[in-house]
Amino acid sequence: MKENIRYYRFYFLCILFILFVLFFILKNSNKPTNQGQQYKDGELSLPLNRNHPQLNIPVNISDYIIQIEKIKLSSPALYRKNEHIYKAINEWIERSLKTDEFYKVGLNSYEMAGQDGYGNVHLTGYYTPIIKARHQPTEEFKYPIYKMPTDNGEQLPDREQIYNGSLTGQGLEIAYSNSLMDNFTMEVQGSAYIDFEDGSPLVFFCYGGKNNHSYSSIGRLLVEQGEIKKENISMQSIKDWAKNQNEEQLKSLLIQNRSFIFFKPQHNAEVKGAASVPLVANASIASDKSLIPIGSVVLVDVPLLDDNGKYHGKREIRLMVALDVGGAIKGHHFDLYLGIGEKPGKLAGYYNHYGRAWVIKP
Repeated sequence: MKENIRYYRFYFLCILFILFVLFFILKNSNKPTNQGQQYKDGELSLPLNRNHPQLNIPVNISDYIIQIEKIKLSSPALYRKNEHIYKAINEWIERSLKTDEFYKVGLNSYEMAGQDGYGNVHLTGYYTPIIKARHQPTEEFKYPIYKMPTDNGEQLPDREQIYNGSLTGQGLEIAYSNSLMDNFTMEVQGSAYIDFEDGSPLVFFCYGGKNNHSYSSIGRLLVEQGEIKKENISMQSIKDWAKNQNEEQLKSLLIQNRSFIFFKPQHNAEVKGAASVPLVANASIASDKSLIPIGSVVLVDVPLLDDNGKYHGKREIRLMVALDVGGAIKGHHFDLYLGIGEKPGKLAGYYNHYGRAWVIKP
């Protein structure tokens, strides 16, 4: 009899253990981690949650200091608006305080709830491309880059109309590239350096305006059309997809995004964001200014990717400043500025990951 009792007790405990494991699996099945997601603090109740995180010291202190100096020189008004925060953070740096000790210099850290309420802020990357171009069209360099048309009160054409020549002959062409995808990438990044390959210095083409038609994400469209899996979507995967398409196939995708960006040439110019402040790689971000105002300082926990764009669990803390905006940057989403040229471009193309972030303010 006792043997039977022990057997049933053991059987009952096994069932309870199995049910517990199944409950744990089901409870966490909607919490993916393959893109760097973390769930350390549980669900966060507010968009910004005051706390004192125990993190590693930011790895980019020197870059951050340079970025603040560029704000001071390029936008005195923005610097004055946030001067008390910048000076307090400088004191925090000089005193070698920890990330849970901002209160010692009169500041607090507020963790963002993230897109899922568990602190996972969407992180993408952007960079400044270097694009080959010509002043006049050739058989190879035939894709025009346009300056902003004069505002005459009329609705500007959409992307499809522009591709079909609606702006031709108006003197708006400022360069011609040999890649429609390069031109689109330039629009996504918001600027580019143009190499005319004639021995002259690179020319910076900054954002010059837009046609004010609705924006549609081509990444989302490719996922919906089954061309790229949702978990694999990134600028790099979009570029890889585009390499296998002919011009008409590529155009048929791009015209679904009716929005179009125009540019303005600037000689001997640094890369600047929406705040008209030169951007320092790995020290500046584009943000939704309705949530994170321009000039804000943010601690960002960034997942690190290898040369193939894979995340293997390594992370670093960066002290960054919100100095740019973007049409696709809404809510709990940061676009990390990664630098100029091919290497930052490749890395930016891979980023579609998640990190935690703390806004530093009084």
